[in-house]
Amino acid sequence: MTALSVLDLSPITQGSTASQSLANSLDLARHAERLGYRRYWLAEHHNMPGIASAATSVVIAHVAGGTKSIRVGAGGIMLPNHAPLVIAEQFGTLAALFPGRIDLGLGRAPGTDMLTARALRRNLESADNFPQDVVELMGYFHPAEEGQRIRAVPGEGQTVPVWILGSSLYGAQLAALLGLPYAFASHFAPAELDHALEVYRTRFQPSAQLDKPYVMLGLNVSVAPTDAEAKLLFSSLQQAFVNLRSGRAGQLPPPVENYDRDLDPMAKTMLAQALSCAVVGSPETVRQGIDAFIRRTGADELMVTAQIFDHAARVRSYEILADVHKSMSKAA
Repeated sequence: MTALSVLDLSPITQGSTASQSLANSLDLARHAERLGYRRYWLAEHHNMPGIASAATSVVIAHVAGGTKSIRVGAGGIMLPNHAPLVIAEQFGTLAALFPGRIDLGLGRAPGTDMLTARALRRNLESADNFPQDVVELMGYFHPAEEGQRIRAVPGEGQTVPVWILGSSLYGAQLAALLGLPYAFASHFAPAELDHALEVYRTRFQPSAQLDKPYVMLGLNVSVAPTDAEAKLLFSSLQQAFVNLRSGRAGQLPPPVENYDRDLDPMAKTMLAQALSCAVVGSPETVRQGIDAFIRRTGADELMVTAQIFDHAARVRSYEILADVHKSMSKAA
């Protein structure tokens, strides 16, 4: 049965604070661990008032330190923003602190706008070096060789699974070439999903880390006792997307009844495209939607994200989803 994991953007809701958001992330991670989710990933975003996970490695340490067994990782680190050696040291440190629990997903995008990318001291051509940077970073996790002049300490000799993240054919090709697991951002950029899966699976070359293709797909899931309640909860993400794409990024807004009913056609079309990989509804509606998504894609793992305004409702959504998943596993 396809595994379930959690992608948490650590949302800062309207009227709240980053401190509360980070406390909520740890609370959700503890629930996810109890409920049997496989991993809990956080993502690097910058200059976004509604996301508290910019210092991703620090937040991973916060979550891993407050849990016991669930894998914790980055979905992902935007590698062109960083020197590979720095990330090797950070994740080597995390792996030393939490052995056997740390994942490292690597992305090529800046995770922000171009002005902020410059503020990060990012070389705007560095994305072109992404494949070489990935290989360099992975090399730092190997046992040090005699005479090696640059070493990641902590880092060398650590087992830190590396994933390639992407929303286009570029990441699929690189993951296949390097023999790495591939995580596709279908939860917000699904246009190339089917083509990327085909490229990754047909071109995959086995590696020391992985002997056959392994695909994780992002999926928006909002589940509540009724379809109407789940749709209401989902409206916070819809508003956030419209605000972001309109240049008005802000904190996660509270839900609005019938939000999409009065949207202009362009906004409706944008939402229909960007959030087409979403399953929203009651337990039975979600069961059917997830089953259809898995049958269509053959996903090995789903990375579920839920941008829900009320923290208790967000926890409850993941709880209901875990129950749905268990029932599907039994039926299979």
